[in-house]
This record gives sequence, structure tokens and C-alpha cells, in this order.
Amino acid sequence: MTSAVLSALIDGVDRVLPDAAALRRAIHADPHLSGEEEPTRDAFIRASEWLDWSPVAHTGAWARVGPPGPAVGLRAELDALPVTEVTGIEWQSRRPGVMHACGHDLHMAALWAVISAARDLDLPVGMVPVLQPREEVNPSGADDIVASGLLEDQNVEAMVGVHVQPGVERGVVSTGAGAVNAAYDEFEIVVRGKPGHGAYPHVTVDPLLTLADIVTTVAGLPARIIDPTHPSVVSIGQISGGTAPNIIADEARCRGTLRAFADEDRLLLHETISRVAESIALGRGAEAATRFVRGGPALVNDADLVARLDPLLAGIGVPVAPTPFRSCGSDDFGEYALATSSVMCFIGTGRADGVGLHHGAFLPGRDALRLTAHAMAAGYAAAAETVLERA
Repeated sequence: MTSAVLSALIDGVDRVLPDAAALRRAIHADPHLSGEEEPTRDAFIRASEWLDWSPVAHTGAWARVGPPGPAVGLRAELDALPVTEVTGIEWQSRRPGVMHACGHDLHMAALWAVISAARDLDLPVGMVPVLQPREEVNPSGADDIVASGLLEDQNVEAMVGVHVQPGVERGVVSTGAGAVNAAYDEFEIVVRGKPGHGAYPHVTVDPLLTLADIVTTVAGLPARIIDPTHPSVVSIGQISGGTAPNIIADEARCRGTLRAFADEDRLLLHETISRVAESIALGRGAEAATRFVRGGPALVNDADLVARLDPLLAGIGVPVAPTPFRSCGSDDFGEYALATSSVMCFIGTGRADGVGLHHGAFLPGRDALRLTAHAMAAGYAAAAETVLERA
């Protein structure tokens, strides 16, 4: 039954692909940042007005296609990034400094194609499209959706996610059982010293030099304290402090992220970053305080779903990556994976031009849209098989 449904979904997706591409162009041209996605959500809803949409997570929405009872959720993200677009295309962002540079516009268009294809089908299991806000920030939209009780209320027994990925060969889809993305946390270190004139450093305590020592030490911690076979990384993205070149500042701060696949590594990095910052500051006569903002968990693909999905992808002519793509990137889709059986498909766009995610020139083509929609449809079929077997 699910094979026949998948075949019908694929045929339907291909029929509506031009309309899906037009929706993608409209969404791409009018991007909105995390927490401000109402116009994007409303544009999607207008394009799928045959469904009864309900609000969730402030600026998100969900609907249901097919029969009552157990269901499969399909997630697409709404938010854009604070990136200036440099593609030069006719339908590039009309909002200066805001761009869909992570493929969320394409994910939404693929979701629209799948629910459009499913519109008149006799689905064996319910389909719940979820328009999720705030994938790019904390607190995450996925966390809010899980906390809302939507998955329980709609009896969602599996979730399917897709994400374009330049690290995967163009035209190939990567699944892979187990952890495929890392857990993610942010941190801020504030160093307080003793200010004064730059000509008399001996009567000051320089927080900027102290912070420089902390930054170089903290960034190298994973290589020294984490098992080399465990993926982990610490990155410093912001450093600030000082008011003039001839003044020793009273305070300096940095902000960064840490990523790890294993919870024990995540905890060890928390503890060690705090201890190292305090120790280095103490040695220079300064004070340091570290604050963590906990992000999402590692994204873990359900092994049974992957085992069902890979043959379905091959059956519709989609090559599956022989070696699964795994990275220290993060995605709040991991929140769904904690709550129910879930699978994330990485859609290969290749990196022939050297341009990747979050870059102002990142722009996957219509072939990626078709591949994304096909993978999402196959994900639904694989999850439906699992749900039917449980019934």
C-alpha cells in the first residue's frame, strides 16, 4: 500500500513542481527573521487554503491531511538569516540584510509540493505538515512545538525532516542511523579587570589581554580533553571590549558555541570552559564569569526508519549516500527525535562553487527542490509503514 501511495505522491509532486518553484521564489524574495515569520507563514497558508491551519509556537502553524488516528509529521522551517544576499537573481531578497541562506525557502516549497500531491489521495496514515518558526535561534521553535502537545494531540508517531546540504554530493540523499548532527550550546565569558591609561599598563589589569589568553585556550579544548574519536568543536564568534586605543578597558567579553555528539562531552566542555576562564583570569589578577545558554540535543535518526527509507529512495531512483553525512552542525529537529521516531534527510547540493550554507550566494536550484520533495514523500511512506505495523 505505501509503495503505491509513494508512487502517486511522486507523480503528484512532479505535476505541481512549477507551482512549488513559484512559491519558493515568492518566499525567497520576502524573507523574515526568527520570531518575525508571520508573513512567510501566511503566504504558505494562502497557497494551501484547502487545509484547515492552526497556530503553534507563536508564529508557526500546522494542519492535517488524510485520515484521523496515527500520523506522520513533516517539518519545514520558516525563518531566514541576517545575511546580505549577493546572488543577483531577479527574485533575490527585497529585505536588506535578510536572506534565506540556509534553504528554508526550498524546504517549505517541497513541503507544499508534497501536501499538494497528497490532497486527493487516499492516504493510509495521517500527514501533519508543520510550519516551524525559529530554527536558527534559541529558544527554538521545535522545542516550543514539542512542549505544546501537538505531537500527542495529533497522534504523531514519526517526524520527517529534510535539509539541503552542500557537504553531500549533488543529487544524492544522505540518511544514516544514529547521531547525524551535534548538540549545540552558546556561552558568554565576561572578564573584568582594572582600567587605566594605556601608557601605564603596570597599574592596570588588562581584561582584553586576559580574554585573548582565554579565547585561544578555550578554542583548543576539544583537542585536549575530548576523545579524538568523538566529534566536538568550540568556536568563538564575537569578541568585544574597550572604548579607545589608549585606554585599558575595565571589561571585555566573548561569545561562542560548543558542539558535541555525546552528552558527557557536552557536560565536560561546560565545566572546563568555566574553570579555564576563571583560572586564567585569576592568574592575571582579573575576574571571569561564564554563562551558558543551553541549545538543542544531538539529532539522532531512528535506525528502523532509515532501514525502511533507504530502499524506498532507491526504488524511486534517488541515490543514497553510501557513507552517511554527519557533522557538528546542529538542528532543532533533534527535539522531535527525542519525542518520537524521526529521520532527517540531507539533500545533496554539492559544493562545486565553494559556496555553502549561510553564505550570501547560496542558492540551490530546481533540481534540489524536486529531490527534496521526493525525499520528503519517501520519508512519509517509510514512516507510514512503521505506523501501520504498530497498529
